[in-house]
Amino acid sequence: MLATTVAALGYFVDIFDLLLFALVRVRSLKDVLAPEIAAAQQKLLETARFADSAAMERAKDMVADKVLRDAGVMLDNILQMTGLVVGGIVWGVLADRLGRLQMLFGSILVYSVANILNAFVANVPADSMFSFMHVIGLGTAYNQYATLRFIAGFGLAGELGAGITLVSELVSKEQRGFATTIVATVGIMGAVCAYFVTELVADWRNAFLVGGMLGLALLFLRVGVVESGMFDRVKQSHAPGRGALWMLVWPAARARRYLALVLSAVPIWYCVGVLVKYCDVIGVSLGMVGDAKPKPGLAIMWCYVGLALGDLGSGLLSQLLKSRKKALLVFHILSAVAIVAYFVIGPMDPRLFYLACGAVGFASGYWAVFVTTTAEQFGTNLRATATTSAPNFVRWSAAGSALLWHQFEVFFGGGGPASLPGDPSAPWRGAALVGAILVPVAMVAAMSLRESFGSSLDWTEEADGSRSDGLDGHGTGGHGTGGHGTGGHGKGGHGKGAHGNHGSDKDAPRRA
Repeated sequence: MLATTVAALGYFVDIFDLLLFALVRVRSLKDVLAPEIAAAQQKLLETARFADSAAMERAKDMVADKVLRDAGVMLDNILQMTGLVVGGIVWGVLADRLGRLQMLFGSILVYSVANILNAFVANVPADSMFSFMHVIGLGTAYNQYATLRFIAGFGLAGELGAGITLVSELVSKEQRGFATTIVATVGIMGAVCAYFVTELVADWRNAFLVGGMLGLALLFLRVGVVESGMFDRVKQSHAPGRGALWMLVWPAARARRYLALVLSAVPIWYCVGVLVKYCDVIGVSLGMVGDAKPKPGLAIMWCYVGLALGDLGSGLLSQLLKSRKKALLVFHILSAVAIVAYFVIGPMDPRLFYLACGAVGFASGYWAVFVTTTAEQFGTNLRATATTSAPNFVRWSAAGSALLWHQFEVFFGGGGPASLPGDPSAPWRGAALVGAILVPVAMVAAMSLRESFGSSLDWTEEADGSRSDGLDGHGTGGHGTGGHGTGGHGKGGHGKGAHGNHGSDKDAPRRA
């Protein structure tokens, strides 16, 4: 129970810090990039003519939005998400080699310190005692901001995977889905908390301080949490392949399994990383201008309320249906419906738009089922590597979704220089096309996975793609269904008696 609580609170702080930049993006970048915005607007005034002052102000706002959008995509969708995928690989490998707990709290320390430092970014005068920062490329507030977003992403990468792996291995297979659902649901509410903190804290710098301090406070909960027994047995047995990254991509069948898992969840971060985070840009292209222009912070808050409910719903649905695959399929269908509603119904009224963001969040709330399925698809010697890296590749896909969005925007006649906004409808048309591609691909990927509901996790991956069960020597018997299984001995000694459980036992030791 303590491990579930720590993992849930850890994910809560993870999401809080992960969404901080998105929530303060406009405020912070208006501060950091004020000269660049002014220069782009001045260039617009020098090269364009306007029917009246109102038209000029709208054009200036569009130019500012584009500068903020492009910088935001770079810092968030590209740098922070790249930090996540690099960290996901590093933390995952270390968790399989050294232990789940060490990596869980090491990652918390890194992202907490990075967010605290983020509160102090500033342009460094060339004649100050810190002038050396110009030599290493950190003389401007923007470059410092960018570097810290990468480091924060690197740190944030380790918390969820290590937490889910630890909980999955400590909880019984019957209760595993409920435990991981609690972790995901509580964690997602970190975004809602972050919204209210950023609304109450006027200075965006103080918001980063709050996030960093929450992470450091979480470290005190480490006391009393035990390491996974499955991992300890694998470590003591010196099982080969612990954290062997190459095993995720070889043989081909295992690589396809890993790729299918990642692709099955890509629409989640398309919805969050494009539709919701940049709803101000998309909303304007849909005709929502003036007071009707969507506010990203409010949209993120409603999206994450939906995500929390969706995580709870998808987790419970997978338990009710006794199937991870069926739950994923249901939520993929809901995602397609919600995305259509976002573009068709949302622009009719601001309240409907935020409701659509909540619906998109709910339909994208199969994160709990996704991470649980990932943990169930891989053996103990590779589980943390897969469960830590896969969610971060999914988060990284937000960069790919954003780049696709930009390319399709250009295709539809937009996305030119900041001073030349182009076709105003191009942003929403490009974003819609990205979704039309990603959701069907995710459905096909999810259906290619084996059903893993209720499966035993006490097995390891072999280099040739097969699996070995009962590393502790106390597997579910040496004899399988109605006769002899794969040997009477586990790697650590005898199975559960000379003869195992006769009859149907889907978790009997086997090599596949």
